[in-house]
Amino acid sequence: MMLLSLAAANAKVDKSENTRSRVIPLSKTEFAVIDDHGKEKKISLKGKDFIVVSLREKGADGAAYAVDRDGVVWWAAPISSGAKGHETPSGIFRVLRKERYYMSKAHPNPKGVNNMDFSLFFTNRGHAIHMGNTNAMSHGCIHVGKKGANTMFNWATHKTKVVVTREHYLPFVYYDLQKVGYRVNKKTPAHIKAYLKKMVPIQPHMPAAAPENDASHSTVF
Repeated sequence: MMLLSLAAANAKVDKSENTRSRVIPLSKTEFAVIDDHGKEKKISLKGKDFIVVSLREKGADGAAYAVDRDGVVWWAAPISSGAKGHETPSGIFRVLRKERYYMSKAHPNPKGVNNMDFSLFFTNRGHAIHMGNTNAMSHGCIHVGKKGANTMFNWATHKTKVVVTREHYLPFVYYDLQKVGYRVNKKTPAHIKAYLKKMVPIQPHMPAAAPENDASHSTVF
C-alpha cells in the first residue's frame, strides 16, 4: 500500500521528464527550470540537502556534487550519463527509492552480476545514480565510481533533491571544493582538465573572478 501511494504521489514528476527541459544554475542553491513550452520557474534549494548532476555532455561538467542544507558543497566526483539516444532527463527530482544491491531489469548483466548497486532512483522510468563505469556512457542512468556511489547512497534520503542539468555548475562551487582539498592530479579526467583551463570561477556573493590558470591550485576531482 505504501509503495502504491509513493508511485501515485510522484506520477506528475514522470510526466515532466524529458531531455528538452533546461535547468540553469543561477547560484549554488538557485536554479531556473525551463520546460519544453518555454515556461520558466525559479527554484531555490537553500536550506535543503541536494545532489547536482552536471551531465557528461558538451557544455556541462561531467560531474556530480553533494550540497548540504547549510549550502556547503562537501563532495564531488566524475560521472558518465546517458549515451546518444538514451539521454538522461534533465529536471529537479527527488530520491524515490534506494537499492543497495540491484541488477537492471531492462539491461541485466549476462553474467548475473549486479550492475546497479548503490542505486538512488530519481524517476519512475528507472533512472538512478548508481555505481558504474564512469568511462562508459549509460542507457540513461548516472554512473559514479564505487567510493562516490557509496558516499552518496549513505548520505541521501527520500527528501534529498536531485538536480540534473546540461549546464556547467562547477564555477559556482569552485571555491567550496578548493577549501575541502580538491586538486588536479593524474586521475583527473581529461574533460574536467580541459574545462578548468577556460572556466571562470564565481566568488561567493561577488562578481565573477579571473580564471585560475595554475593547475596546482585548481579545484578538481
